[in-house]
Amino acid sequence: MGFIGGTKEKPSPLSNVEAQGIMQQLEQGSDITKPKVSFEPGEMVRVVDGPFNDFSGVVEEVNYEKSKVRVAVLIFGRSTPVELQFNQIEKG
Repeated sequence: MGFIGGTKEKPSPLSNVEAQGIMQQLEQGSDITKPKVSFEPGEMVRVVDGPFNDFSGVVEEVNYEKSKVRVAVLIFGRSTPVELQFNQIEKG
């Protein structure tokens, strides 16, 4: 795997303008990227990745800052809360 604009052995340096832009974002505190899909407590979702793949469940809690959601899934007939990343579930 290499670097954008260079190679692994010889990466391209950032320009002063690019470096200043990064520094400004760090100083100002860049906005947290919002997910493309929003989830609400009580909503049905389906797990599409990880050990609970193909399980369905109900959203209990959403944490947009960490891009995580707690979903109650049925495991052996019992409702069990599991914490998942947004990219591990889809509306369902």
